[in-house]
Amino acid sequence: MITGSDADAATTQQFSILLLARQFIIAMLVIDTWQYFIHRYMHLNKFLYKHIHSQHHRLIVPYSYGALYNHPLEGLLLDTIGGALSFLFSGMSPRTAIFFFSFATIKTVDDHCGLWLPGNPFHIFFSNNSAYHDVHHQLYGTKYNFSQPFFVMWDRILGTYLPYSLEKRANGGFETRPIKVSKDE
Repeated sequence: MITGSDADAATTQQFSILLLARQFIIAMLVIDTWQYFIHRYMHLNKFLYKHIHSQHHRLIVPYSYGALYNHPLEGLLLDTIGGALSFLFSGMSPRTAIFFFSFATIKTVDDHCGLWLPGNPFHIFFSNNSAYHDVHHQLYGTKYNFSQPFFVMWDRILGTYLPYSLEKRANGGFETRPIKVSKDE
């Protein structure tokens, strides 16, 4: 049921942490799959990149407010439709969806914050993190690391994964350096 209330859900199914975990994982996989292919297509299609997605890439160095800085059509395609699909396929209740989409938004903002903070749970549990996404925003990284917001599986499966290293800066902090892999290896 697309429109329902959590009261209906409470009477038909008991609260289960395993159910919530399953719904979160399904939603994460669905939105990752949707966003990878739409995001990659926006890079490959010159018209879409020039007129739609390039607005987001005006931010060469990502920062948290830029996480959702994009063309309205891109927001509709990536976030609204991707979110609706993840909601429908996961079977989550509206209340669970509130927590999931809040989590996804916080994760997206963290991915664009440009900071590598020690102990950040997003960096511990997800390899798709601020350093990973920083590579995508670098000038020659725009053909790599399309995955967002949770996993990097599609980049790895389809050969668009660009590894990186984190190097300590003399004045403090870290710098993300893409590691170019030669085609001979």
